[in-house]
Amino acid sequence: MANVRAFVCLLVVAMDILAGVLAIEAEAAKNKVQKSSKSLACKELRSHAFELALAATVLLALAHVASNLLGGCICICSMDELEKSTSNTQLWFACLIASWIIAAVGFPMLVFGMLENSKLQESCRFSHPHFLSIGGALCFVHGLLCVILYVSSVVSFERDEAGEVEARPR
Repeated sequence: MANVRAFVCLLVVAMDILAGVLAIEAEAAKNKVQKSSKSLACKELRSHAFELALAATVLLALAHVASNLLGGCICICSMDELEKSTSNTQLWFACLIASWIIAAVGFPMLVFGMLENSKLQESCRFSHPHFLSIGGALCFVHGLLCVILYVSSVVSFERDEAGEVEARPR
């Protein structure tokens, strides 16, 4: 079972890395659009940048959902329980919150960058040049947080399960 979880964790990190690379490639394609003076080349490059940004957005969303399912979406209901829990469980909870924050910022950045490509049909000028690159960088951060989330969840929840088994009377 641990091998399956480790494989899924690597898959999530790969999705995050691929999303980051695609977002940066979309930013590069968008920069080529601004330098292009031909209308046909502008439309082709704009379409390519849109497709790359769409793929990055979908990958980030899938990676976030998978990492939350893998990390064990266990809700700590009260602050007392969180304060009494082990440092690994607190790290898990902090990474879970941080991954939600990163996804909540990165996803809209990718969407805004993607929508900017689809809106401006008549000109090759962009008003917000860095949405995609910032969203791509946040994909990399999300991947790092997913690894920490996975490791801390495995350590803390397997330790909790082992403690419960030993504490049961025989």
